[in-house]
Amino acid sequence: MRAIVLTTKNSVPALQQVDMPIRAEENTAIIRLSAAALNRRDYYITQGQYSKIQYPAILGSDGCGVVTEGPKEWIDRKVIINPSFNWGDNPRAQGANYSILGMPVNGTLAEYLAVPIVRLHRKPEHLSAIQAAALPLAGLTAYRTLFTQGNAEVGQTILITGIGGGVALFAMQFAIALGANVYCSSSRHENINKALLMGAAGGANYRNENWNTQILDKSGGFDIIIDGAGGDQINTLLSLCKPGGTIVSYGATLGSAMNVNMHKIFWKQIRLQGTSMGTDADFAAMVNFVNNHSIIPEISHTFSLENAADAIDLLGRGGQFGKITINIYEE
Repeated sequence: MRAIVLTTKNSVPALQQVDMPIRAEENTAIIRLSAAALNRRDYYITQGQYSKIQYPAILGSDGCGVVTEGPKEWIDRKVIINPSFNWGDNPRAQGANYSILGMPVNGTLAEYLAVPIVRLHRKPEHLSAIQAAALPLAGLTAYRTLFTQGNAEVGQTILITGIGGGVALFAMQFAIALGANVYCSSSRHENINKALLMGAAGGANYRNENWNTQILDKSGGFDIIIDGAGGDQINTLLSLCKPGGTIVSYGATLGSAMNVNMHKIFWKQIRLQGTSMGTDADFAAMVNFVNNHSIIPEISHTFSLENAADAIDLLGRGGQFGKITINIYEE
């Protein structure tokens, strides 16, 4: 079969012929992948910026396809794959054996994949294969961020930073569907305008001077702030948070903060909450939410499997609005 293989650090992932996966256990299925999607994780691995990288690696954590081998009741079923492996017994945090599909386990940038049946969920019927493939990792992360860790409720005012990325967009879509008042920030005016068309109540370009006071005046402050950037902006976010509010962090693209205003944290009784990926229960609840609210993932670009390296390059350069997807097999 064909697959996109990363062979060494800083190499360009290339299309290669590799062995077909084997269904070695009864609890495993073989999936003919229809589509896959990329995440920042894939780019970081190609740059050697990820722990415990193993070569060669077939990347890709997101996938949608059709079961070709497995228990009789699963054959020909269209599925999406939960990329969160071996969470462990503690629902509050992943255990020592936790891993994510797409390194060290071979991922979805391939024509076929062997995966445990417990990782499979029915593809939402209202989604195409491309749309469904965009859902798993970012959708799971966004759902846990917003609901499990953020405890979002109807009518709350929520700020989502860095709108345009996969997790941020899913969090916005989920929060709007919930009935929250959603605001966003971005360095790109066009991203804010697109978010407004999707139902956001307002937004601000964080490159503009006094953007924080402008969005504070519009919103009145935030019950929940969802952030994937980290860095020194944490003190700005603390100022935007209502007393008793929550800041949920799912990433740190800007690194760690040099100084954090602890006085604002304890005086305003703000809750700082970390999150990463999610449990099997989170994933199942996310799929149900998507089905119940007919959520449609925002797709930025779609590439062929042959051009997956170009897709990863685009991901590294940034600027997309929505998920970058890979069309593997036309249904």
